[in-house]
Amino acid sequence: MTTNPALERLGVTASPLAMLLLGRDADPGSERGVECPGDLPPAADPDLARRAAAAKAALGDDVFILGHHYQRDDVIAFADVTGDSFKLAQQAAARPAASAIVFCGVHFMAESADILTADHQRVILPDLAAGCSMADMATAEQVEQAWDDILDAGVATGTVPVSYMNSSAAIKAFTGRHGGTICTSSNAERALDWAFGERGGQRVIFLPDQHLGRNTAIDKLGMSEADCVVYDPRRPGGGLSRAQLRDARMILWRGHCSVHGRFTRECVDEVRERVPGVQVLVHPECRREVVSAADLVGSTEYIIKVVDEAPPGSSFAVGTELNLVQRLANRHPDKTIVFLDRTVCFCSTMNRIDMPHLVWALEALARGETVNRITVDPEVATYSRKALDQMLTLP
Repeated sequence: MTTNPALERLGVTASPLAMLLLGRDADPGSERGVECPGDLPPAADPDLARRAAAAKAALGDDVFILGHHYQRDDVIAFADVTGDSFKLAQQAAARPAASAIVFCGVHFMAESADILTADHQRVILPDLAAGCSMADMATAEQVEQAWDDILDAGVATGTVPVSYMNSSAAIKAFTGRHGGTICTSSNAERALDWAFGERGGQRVIFLPDQHLGRNTAIDKLGMSEADCVVYDPRRPGGGLSRAQLRDARMILWRGHCSVHGRFTRECVDEVRERVPGVQVLVHPECRREVVSAADLVGSTEYIIKVVDEAPPGSSFAVGTELNLVQRLANRHPDKTIVFLDRTVCFCSTMNRIDMPHLVWALEALARGETVNRITVDPEVATYSRKALDQMLTLP
């Protein structure tokens, strides 16, 4: 058994941590944390919080823990900073003294952190299975094929890629190679203004979330549904004719968030009947029908700000990931805060980062071992950084 003096002084034995399943029964093949509606089951080992605290204390300033807003509360309790994906990547880059960045989020977020941090810093994702269904809906090969189709239509020179932060490093690199920019849900309007204005684009290919692209184009730039077409990578030519590609102003990738995409207009109507006077507050990754029916629409940071600043007695039905909604409700007992849909799951991939995996990663670091390090190919990182830097120059 490997020992570590720093841990021993704290009374902790460094031993391999069994990856305890949090789902039904004890079937190793079962998924964890996907039962809904209802609370996520607690970690099986009640000693996990003490072990996490001990390992973090032993590591001191050498470790910096990032926690995305959608993480479960027991993990968030150990985060040095909480935020959205880009804010967290920036925070990692601003902590050069920390040689280890433990990213409690999903894979594309850890990639962005690796791109933005220094060479001596290691970015660690406690569970490599923590992916993002939206990011996985656009592969580098599919996007290159889409670009070939745009070239064949003779409109590549007037087409600007704008890729959502929720995309792989390979997609960010594609965007950088073709002179585009990355955006977040907070600055998507500014990114599109730049693409059509300063960049001089006649059209944008927006990756990989069709809903954020459509909602921003219509609500912020005054476009119509007719200005938008959807490119489906599973169909020849994306299911679009050359004329459709030429005439479009927004070429939207057929991708979506598996959580936000499940909210419907019926959810909005039902909650208005159930909670009189409720304000419907949703994320722009939601479907067009939901955004159109909502009272307020904005990024995760915007949602938090609206709820935090609302007067006592306010009522909100929030259309975003359930961990955050529950955290807001607990933080504001003087307000009525409900989930927009009573049957939608937690984000199952985000919830793969649980206490067993966090403790395992931290205790490995305390023993001088690095597990689950995320590294981005240098060439991919160079072009990804170009696209990210372009975003940072947006007004």
